[in-house]
Amino acid sequence: MNVPDCRQKRTAHRSPERHIWRAAAYASLLTHVSYQRIGEPEDIGRVAVMLAGEVSDYIMGASIFVDGGMTPYPEFSTGG
Repeated sequence: MNVPDCRQKRTAHRSPERHIWRAAAYASLLTHVSYQRIGEPEDIGRVAVMLAGEVSDYIMGASIFVDGGMTPYPEFSTGG
């Protein structure tokens, strides 16, 4: 199967300019994350497992933020 749009997107992700921008954006983002790393899917999974287990039987109506400490920075909700 030949899908030109997919090939173009893959090529765009490999451009050197994009990697430089991504590295700068990543470094800038880390200045706002207390934990000093970007979250991974496993971080959410660990919370889900904890909530499904017995240790969470007394948790009710709580908001649990799995964000490495980004909650104090409301500008992220508006993109900047």
